[in-house]
Amino acid sequence: MGHIGEDDVGQRPNELTPHASPQHYLGAEMRSWRNERRLSLAKLKARIRYDYSYMARAERGEQAPSASLVRAYDDALEARGTLVRLHEAIQSGVGLDVLSRGHVAKAGSHVANSPAGLAEEASAQAPSEEEGISIPCRTSDGRIIFVSVPRRVFLGGLGAAAATSIVGAPLAQAAPRAPMVDRSPIEHLQAIRRVLIDSDNLFGPHQLIPKVQEQIHTITSLREGQRGTDRRQLLQVQTQFAELCGWFHQDAGDHRAAQYWMDRALQWSHGAGDPDLTVYILARKSQLAGDMLDPVEAVDVAEAAQGVARPGSRLAAVAATYAAHGYALQGEATESAREYDRARELLHAVDPDPSSSWGVWLDDAYISVQQARSQSVLGDHRGAAKGFRTAISALPPGYHRDRGVYLSREALALAGTRDAEQAATVGLEALAIGSETGSARIMAELAQLDGVLQRWHAVPSVREFRDSLDACVVHEA
Repeated sequence: MGHIGEDDVGQRPNELTPHASPQHYLGAEMRSWRNERRLSLAKLKARIRYDYSYMARAERGEQAPSASLVRAYDDALEARGTLVRLHEAIQSGVGLDVLSRGHVAKAGSHVANSPAGLAEEASAQAPSEEEGISIPCRTSDGRIIFVSVPRRVFLGGLGAAAATSIVGAPLAQAAPRAPMVDRSPIEHLQAIRRVLIDSDNLFGPHQLIPKVQEQIHTITSLREGQRGTDRRQLLQVQTQFAELCGWFHQDAGDHRAAQYWMDRALQWSHGAGDPDLTVYILARKSQLAGDMLDPVEAVDVAEAAQGVARPGSRLAAVAATYAAHGYALQGEATESAREYDRARELLHAVDPDPSSSWGVWLDDAYISVQQARSQSVLGDHRGAAKGFRTAISALPPGYHRDRGVYLSREALALAGTRDAEQAATVGLEALAIGSETGSARIMAELAQLDGVLQRWHAVPSVREFRDSLDACVVHEA
C-alpha cells in the first residue's frame, strides 16, 4: 500500500492486507484515499462524525463498513464515487480475484532524484476501454458529483451521442491529417501534432484522444527496422505524442490514464536521448500531481526536474512554477510565494534564444495565473480573482479552452469573496466554453462553484447559473 502516515495518536497504523478478502480490499482503499488527502483518522472523524474505532476496524478489514460510512468517506475524501462503486461491487458478490485485477488506489510513490529511476515506474498496462471517464452528474439531493462512463462507450460511436447529451454540444470534427508532401515522416508527424494541439485549444480533448493514440501506434510501427539517429528521432516524436495524450486525458479528468501516458513519455524520453525533453516530462508530471491534489508528489517531481535541468533553459522555471503550487496545496504560503519568485528569477535569467524549444510558452503571465490558483487554494480569494481577471484579459486569441479554465477559477475565487452575483455571471461564461469543449477541468471547477453558490440560490444570476449547469449534466436516476 505504499507509505502510511502516522495518526494523531503518534502510533504507526497496522499494516493492511488488502488481498485477504474483498472486505480487507475495501478497507485498504478507504485508508489509501484518506492518506492521499493527508487526513488522520481523528481529523476525518471530525468531518463525518462516525465512531473512531469503527472507522479503524473498517479500514483494517475487521468489520464490514456500512453503505453510509462508505458514502461518507467517498464524499469527504472527494473520491468521486470510487469507494461507493467498490462497495456496491463487493455487496453484489464480486470476488477478490476480480478485484485484484483492478487498480488499488494508493498514495503516489515519492520521486527519487534520479530520472533514470523514475523511468522504471511506468505502468505495465494501458488503461482498459472498460475503465471510466468522469462526467458531472446531478444527484437526487442536489449535489454535483463525477461519475464514471466506460471509455469504450464515451469514445465510440455511442460516445458522440452520449457526450452531446451530457455537455449540450456536439464533439469536434476529427482532426484532419496533414498531407505528406515533400516531408519526411518526422515532419509529417510534427504537423499532425500541431493540428491536434490547435484542435484541442478550440474543441477540447475527447474526440482527439483516439487520434493521438493512433499516431503513437503508427510511430511504434515506424520504429521497427530503424537504427541510430532515425530511430531516436522517432522515439522523440513518440514521447511528444505520449505527453500530448497525457495532457488530453488530464483535461478530460481521467487522471489514471494521464499518469499512464506521462509515465510512458518519461520512459521513452530517456531512450530518445533528449535531456531537455526528460526534464519537461518531469515538470508535467508535477503539474498532473497538483491537479490530483497530491502536493508531496508535485513538489518532489518538480525538485527532481530542477535538479537535472540544463542551466540557461527555462525548464527549471517551469518546474519551480509547479512546485510552488504543490507548496500551496500543503498550506505553505511563504514557501509557495518564494518558489514563484524563484520561477520568475529563473525565467528572466534565461538565454533569449535557448537551444531547447521546451517551455517556450512560459512567461510572466503564465506564472501569475498559476500563482492566482495557488492564492485561491490558500484562501486569498480577492487576490486570486484579480490575478485571473488580468490573465484572461491578456490571453491571446485561440486559447478558447484555457479561457474557460481561467473563467471558472475566477468565478470560484469571486464566490470566495462573497460576490455571488459576479461569480455566477463569470461562471456562466465558463459554462458555455465547458459545454463546447467537454473540459473536465472547467466542469470540475463549476461543480465546486455550484456548491458554494447554493447559499445564495435566491439571487437571480445565481439561479440562472445553477439552472444552466443543471441542464448540462446528467442526472441520477
